[in-house]
Amino acid sequence: MSGRTDSTARRVREYLDGHPVVADAIRLGIGNYSAIARRVAADLGLAPTAAVVAACRRYPRGREASAREQAVRRVLRKSRIETRTKVAAITLGLGTDVLQRLGDVVEELLDESSLCRVIQVSRGTVVIVDEDSVLRVTRELRGAQVIAIRKGLVELAVTSPESIEETPGLLTLLTGVLSAQSINILEALSCYTDTIFLLEQDDLNAAMSVLTRALA
Repeated sequence: MSGRTDSTARRVREYLDGHPVVADAIRLGIGNYSAIARRVAADLGLAPTAAVVAACRRYPRGREASAREQAVRRVLRKSRIETRTKVAAITLGLGTDVLQRLGDVVEELLDESSLCRVIQVSRGTVVIVDEDSVLRVTRELRGAQVIAIRKGLVELAVTSPESIEETPGLLTLLTGVLSAQSINILEALSCYTDTIFLLEQDDLNAAMSVLTRALA
């Protein structure tokens, strides 16, 4: 029986480690253990037993977690939100010459202080620009290299002090509060002092509201 209990506790810990929003509810003491246990048990295919509730109660809430949360909150209080509308995301396929073809237009956009983010992913490249710059980017490419163009997006950037680089957990917290409001995050980047989210236009007001509360 002990072995089964240990196995249940291990699976619950692993589940909570992989679901930071639920884990944060436990750490902050704002979650109902029975409700959380029912959710965890259902997702893991377990019976909602006392062992599941006990494992949730024993999930780490020590000084280290509290200190980390306080550090994140200190950074957030010194952060600000910047928004940009009429943003487009251009998804490009793999190709040895894609970046070469983009070189000149990327340089031009940066010289003009226009929005231009080039992100390499495992299956290609994503270019984020203002909608007005889409044609300037795509005309440098062969038609087959352009997989998709998505317009009508907004970019939210949370700009923080440099201490963010030594403060783990900020991206997790921000993505968590957005997800909790059913806001779909199309792209998320954490670079130097900026945490950047690409969202649908319709989600702008809700995202601004929830992020403003998070920074308070």
